[in-house]
Amino acid sequence: MLDLLPDLCDQHGDALQVAEPLFHDYGGKPLFYGQAVTLSCFEDNSLVRELVNRPGHGKVMVIDGGGSLRRALLGDQLAIKAVEQGWEGILIHGAVRDLGTLATLALGVKALAACPVKTEKRGQGELDVVLSFAGVSIAPGDYVYADLNGVLVSGARLL
Repeated sequence: MLDLLPDLCDQHGDALQVAEPLFHDYGGKPLFYGQAVTLSCFEDNSLVRELVNRPGHGKVMVIDGGGSLRRALLGDQLAIKAVEQGWEGILIHGAVRDLGTLATLALGVKALAACPVKTEKRGQGELDVVLSFAGVSIAPGDYVYADLNGVLVSGARLL
């Protein structure tokens, strides 16, 4: 099934939050879903590095980078680690880099844009916080569904 989101919208309608169509697909896995693990960080991916080293089976990492396109919060090395740890996907309200490699990985990656510049490593950011961007609110434990049609958020597991 390549087009999951239209079916979920037909079945669950108003129970879903639909993200504004701001995100581009960069990973090699266009359809992904799972329970949200949330992180807020601005131009510092120290906590992203920490999370990709944790098991991620059945989970989607949701990163609010404040919409910054000046620094990439995810690159090839962290994405490879996420695959090794079983993460389903990563949704980033910010930028990514190493697009050629990201496209070859069995990982869903959605972000606003690409930027070749790496982040600072200051150890700043917050884990397990409610995030609001692209017209949706995502709490830790919510369910995120993504495919080529966009991104949906649900408080309940749908699949």
